Amino acid sequence: MALSVLRTKSIERSIQETDEPGHRLKRELSALDLTVFGVGVIVGTGIFVLTGQQAATNAGPAIVISFLLAAVVCGLAALCYAEFASTVPVAGSAYTFGYATLGELVAWIIGWDLVLELGLGAAVVARGWSAYLQTLFGLPTWLAGDTAVPDWGAMFIVLVLTVVGVMGTKLSGRFTGVLVAIKVAVVLFVIGLGLFYIKGSNLTPFVPPAQPTEGASGGEEPLLQALLGVVPQQFGFFGIVAAASIVFFAYIGFDVVATTAEETRKPQRDMPRGILASLAICAVLYMAVAFVVTGMAKYTSLDTGAPLAKAFSDNGVEWASKVISLGAICGITTVILVLLLGQSRVIFAMSRDHLLPPAIARVHPRFGTPWLITIGTGVVVALVSGFVPLSKLSELTSIGTLFAFVVVAIGVIILRRTRPDLPRAFRTPFVPVLPILAVLACLWLMINLPVDTWIRFVIWMAAGFVVYFAWGVRAAGRRREIDERAAAESPSPTQPQDRV
Repeated sequence: MALSVLRTKSIERSIQETDEPGHRLKRELSALDLTVFGVGVIVGTGIFVLTGQQAATNAGPAIVISFLLAAVVCGLAALCYAEFASTVPVAGSAYTFGYATLGELVAWIIGWDLVLELGLGAAVVARGWSAYLQTLFGLPTWLAGDTAVPDWGAMFIVLVLTVVGVMGTKLSGRFTGVLVAIKVAVVLFVIGLGLFYIKGSNLTPFVPPAQPTEGASGGEEPLLQALLGVVPQQFGFFGIVAAASIVFFAYIGFDVVATTAEETRKPQRDMPRGILASLAICAVLYMAVAFVVTGMAKYTSLDTGAPLAKAFSDNGVEWASKVISLGAICGITTVILVLLLGQSRVIFAMSRDHLLPPAIARVHPRFGTPWLITIGTGVVVALVSGFVPLSKLSELTSIGTLFAFVVVAIGVIILRRTRPDLPRAFRTPFVPVLPILAVLACLWLMINLPVDTWIRFVIWMAAGFVVYFAWGVRAAGRRREIDERAAAESPSPTQPQDRV
């Protein structure tokens, strides 16, 4: 068993399995589809909420710089993802990359982590969708919104998007494309109209002077503060960095694009384009909105759940808040859809490797999607979004994503050394310096998350170890024994074997 958990899976074998009967996904996505998916999942609650909140509490108008710093950190990770996704065009994202470089146990840890990140993220965002819907249409509070239990609005949107996901990634891409066009138009509307209401006095001082702030107590304090007694500051340089560590999570989503590599027509060319283009577009939009909003209203007044609407209301443009709510609904809808799609592809990859029951990895004969997994995950996410209060648990999405980023960055360095002969359509520049910087940046953000978040993360990972050693390691071992016997009966000198 000790050797089993360290065994890696060859790149060639991973690619070969994508053509197995019954497990073959339909290749129909282009670079444009991937970019739309990326923008669809990145531009969501972050642009409608975090911009004002972090300006008010940490950075002031310099929140623009915070978004730029966060974009740079994400860009480091995105370059690593782009190399892996174009070299290993297989469903599973960081899970598949980890299996190819760091071994089966690490792959399981990442896969289990991604299941939490994507599923919980979809549930959290579904509740936000329900709240915006309730506000826009004045629905009863028992039907939808923050206080509804069960939250019928959240459950409804998750189940509808599950059906869309079953019917194919191309349909999902078209559906996402329409909604992305609407929400980007709303964001551009906010920028264009808001420019006429900017006041220079609101942007002065651009970087408010630093002032100490009392740290949170108990499990709510950042891990770094708990370990070292470091007291955070509001505003000034440290305030800008603190805001960057939080608004970073508004960029989460470009990594989900990598889960669709197996369904891309020309993954070696289109995966890097889709990942990097979606991140660049969203960075520009975030910084522009941040500049406009802090110019329209004094940053001290923006600590609200709807800062964009607040900025327009302060300037007497009440009707614009309805347009913003519509854009928020469209934006959040695409986030839910792409998160559900990403989660189903990770579970599909793990099931195909027998780390989860392989029977659930069947592909629909007509739609070419893992329909059993899609339906199952959709039902679970719908129940969680309807009945579980998720305000405290949402930070688990962030720590899970950062953990995956660390593994991918390390994996790029390892794969360069173990497989220098492997064809790479896209090469991450400045290896190993750039991946090391990505690891350090992600670890810094992780230790600035609350202690409670770390405790919950450790509990989830411990449950994953129980499942792995009770089922996954044995089932995967039996699969390898069957494969090795088959290879012995008809040896292929060109087919690389799994390594220990």
